[in-house]
Amino acid sequence: MAHLLRRATTSLRGQGHGARVSYRSLMLQLREQSMAFSGAAGDGDGDGDGDSVVPSRRVSWTMGMVPVAEESEGRAEEDRSSTLWPGMYHSPVTAALWQARASIRERDGRHGAGDEPAELVSRTPAVSRTSVLYNLAADEILREQYRNPWNGCRVGKLLEDLDALAGTIAMKHCSDDNHRTRPLLLVTASVDKISMKKPLSVGKDLMMRGAVAWVGRSSMEIRMEILQSNDGGRAAKEDVALVANFTFVARDSETKKAAPVNPLVPETEEEKRLYAEAEARNELKRWQRKQGNTDASKQAVDKQRIKDILSEGRILCDMPALADPDTILIRHTKLENAIICQPQQRNMHGRIFGGFLMRRAFELAFSTCYVFGGGRPLFLEVDHVDFRKPVDVGNLLRFKACVLYTEVENKNRPLIHIEVVANVTQPEIRSSEVSNTFHFTFTVDSESLRTRSMPVRRVLPETEEEARGYLARYDADHLVTHATPSL
Repeated sequence: MAHLLRRATTSLRGQGHGARVSYRSLMLQLREQSMAFSGAAGDGDGDGDGDSVVPSRRVSWTMGMVPVAEESEGRAEEDRSSTLWPGMYHSPVTAALWQARASIRERDGRHGAGDEPAELVSRTPAVSRTSVLYNLAADEILREQYRNPWNGCRVGKLLEDLDALAGTIAMKHCSDDNHRTRPLLLVTASVDKISMKKPLSVGKDLMMRGAVAWVGRSSMEIRMEILQSNDGGRAAKEDVALVANFTFVARDSETKKAAPVNPLVPETEEEKRLYAEAEARNELKRWQRKQGNTDASKQAVDKQRIKDILSEGRILCDMPALADPDTILIRHTKLENAIICQPQQRNMHGRIFGGFLMRRAFELAFSTCYVFGGGRPLFLEVDHVDFRKPVDVGNLLRFKACVLYTEVENKNRPLIHIEVVANVTQPEIRSSEVSNTFHFTFTVDSESLRTRSMPVRRVLPETEEEARGYLARYDADHLVTHATPSL
């Protein structure tokens, strides 16, 4: 896979005049190479090096509604040409990952209804392990696509690539090598954590890699890393710059019900450690869902905490001259924007790409932190992302961001927690529903902190709804529980 993407990033550099021709040429290259490599890999068993794309008929990857060229009349309506497919409007890495999947689908032809899976196939993490190399040091045009105004890497574009890579990894794990079984539909359920360990330079090569770390009945957790060496050489284990955990769920493509996925068999000590950590996180989630609001003592404690925090917020509302000057109300930190979702932003299922949504949410969160903190924000974490409702082409999507709370005890490294809520709005039927919630954590550049005249403020809620959201997120970030779960 890595050698395909290295060629892809070179082929995709020119996205101006003639881009359609280069994408068509790339499609043919990817089709030829993936077919040849798949045959050498022993029908998708994988060789453990993470460089193969495993063909699978259990996973459904549709290419969206685009014009068809050079197709027979019988296939023209369903199997669309890749000359205008949506990958060309995303990053070159996302495009190459999607194109590799699409070329496998085109090679295999249309899927019939198929049979339900007869049996599951145990997989090791090595089967799904995939890596992508970014030749940033040598490729000036690729470097320009990922450069931010401060000569660092654009985190938002890397979030897009992480989502695309996670989908490829999930597809490889779910392959059962049986061309008669019905395809699975794989959906991003949540992003549990993305942590930045160190800043990324746009002038040095970086590697993105990942594999399935844990599997439940119909869900799987995918662990990914971005590595970049300090000296510009080959990245080693100590050069991990970012760590991400994505959760995918499997659905039957016909019934849309939860479908079982292949079990995971960790082999190495590191794989067993990651599996145990993911199992503990999922046990905690199940315990928290089971607890809900049934704990009377927790309800009493929460009620008192809400009362205490609102009392300070009311002073700022009713007597601002007497309030702590280093406090501000949540409503005074809000920013928002709105977009019409365009066809170019869709994914391989024909809906709006989750990575695109994450990028737009990140950029609004970054701007919100910039205005609030008064200096260049430094990204630390995506704390949690929920994907509640799919977003379709043509939807009016509104992003609303606010500073939910701050931690200012460490004056040299204050933490600013941003919440972004995405709402799908349909004016025709007077409907507005939450599609996604995003939680980001930033700090402020140390140079900006040294030169600014005022500290980062504490943020206070003024309504009970704001107070509940404030405390719920604080507790989630700090794993606050009022009774210790038995894991």
